[in-house]
Amino acid sequence: MAHIIYEERRLGFFEKYLTVWVLLCIMLGIALGKLFPDAAVALDRISIYQVSIPIAICLFFMMYPIMVKIDFAEVIKAGRTPRPVVLTLVVNWCIKPFTMLAISWLFLGLLFKGWLPGIEIVKGGAQVELFRSYIAGCILLGVAPCTAMVLIWGHLSKGNDGHTLVMVAINSLTMLFLYAPLGGWLLGVNKMPIPWQTIVLSVVVYVGLPLLLGYYSRKLLIAKKGLQWFEERFLHYLTPVSICALLLTLVLLFSFKGELIIRQPQVIFLIAVPLFIQTCFIFAITYGLAKWLKLSYRDAAPSALIGASNHFEVAIATSTVLFGLSSGASLATVVGVLIEVPVMLMLVKICLRTKSWFK
Repeated sequence: MAHIIYEERRLGFFEKYLTVWVLLCIMLGIALGKLFPDAAVALDRISIYQVSIPIAICLFFMMYPIMVKIDFAEVIKAGRTPRPVVLTLVVNWCIKPFTMLAISWLFLGLLFKGWLPGIEIVKGGAQVELFRSYIAGCILLGVAPCTAMVLIWGHLSKGNDGHTLVMVAINSLTMLFLYAPLGGWLLGVNKMPIPWQTIVLSVVVYVGLPLLLGYYSRKLLIAKKGLQWFEERFLHYLTPVSICALLLTLVLLFSFKGELIIRQPQVIFLIAVPLFIQTCFIFAITYGLAKWLKLSYRDAAPSALIGASNHFEVAIATSTVLFGLSSGASLATVVGVLIEVPVMLMLVKICLRTKSWFK
């Protein structure tokens, strides 16, 4: 069993009220965008090869605390119970990306298209219809499975913590190989411009680098300070760093999008609809397959929650690098953050109430 300590099986202060912090950052970003319209633009000019240095720093500190929690020794143990691992991988990479594309196209490209007018210029100078940009953001969420926060969802549902941790590790490793080609191909289907070098670079920098540094720093700190200090002290103080970095990124993002939100507040709601339906749909599929495969509840619950959850940090990072802070794609990924906590807490309650369905 993975040696991870959760205090009283509850969310920490930052995680519990993440939706509140996101809303406050949205309002702060909108206010800053109106009061100081040139501030975010000036920060974005501090860049190397079109990658903003301030944003890159924020995104690194968003990802590193997640990666340092992974115990890679648990990956080897996963082979002892392969069925929940295989189920999660199949759902995450063979089902979820394509249902996200279909559902986002159905709502944003057809049903809601008339309410999402406009053209935007993305990085590289290409002109794209706004609804396509929103769909691109949804796709980036759909091909980024599982965040470290799913460790909390799995634990709250009284699931198998070891399986949850293994899947966080496996998904992080799998993303290095599948995220760029699958995401790029699906974005191509959506007729978006695809800078392949940029999307590969973003995965390496925002997933690979934090993963590598997380692995070695974890190993070094445990060797010097011990496992108990690492889990009870280091991780306790490190977790808020990831949330703060995310929130700072959101302030910058919404300082660009303030005018759109004030002019068209319905856009946030319209993007949230397909994301909410996708999350519930994938949860239902995975939960049903887990019952059909006769998995135990402790394996079924985290498998379904992992499938439903999105690695929104990677999606935000990639959309920022690919299309820019002011893009509709980045806005769509932020809407994913906005609905993540309340929806996942709802699904945790569903798991607990249906526990008797499983052996």
